[in-house]
Amino acid sequence: MDEDESLRRYGLHPVGADLDEVRGLLTVRTLLEKRAQGDGDTELMKLCCVQLFNAGVLDDVLLIWQAKSASMDAGCSIDIQLLCGGGLARTKAYLSSQRLPEAEAALQRLLRCEAAGDFEDFSAASHSAWYAAYYAS
Repeated sequence: MDEDESLRRYGLHPVGADLDEVRGLLTVRTLLEKRAQGDGDTELMKLCCVQLFNAGVLDDVLLIWQAKSASMDAGCSIDIQLLCGGGLARTKAYLSSQRLPEAEAALQRLLRCEAAGDFEDFSAASHSAWYAAYYAS
């Protein structure tokens, strides 16, 4: 599956079983990208992250973080804001409650990016609208 097919099949706001398929697709692509940079198709990975961002499920935050952390290319392709589909404050609280090294790493990156101004005027709704325009073009 490529980016265009995923967009046709699931759209930007998948629900139900489609969300589970997007999670599975992202997991497989993340593993491929970790194995060898470029094998995971970072554009497809980014789209999966946008789809999960739009669902706003906090349990997806670490899956998105793992994708972002899979390689240098993935790290550049997948915006840090995509961790925050449930909102910045809720995402930080969620990551703070997790007892995992990757949750701490994600939280520290969020805090650094927030301090640098990367979340100025951020809202999940406006970020979702930006991606809707991006994928419509």
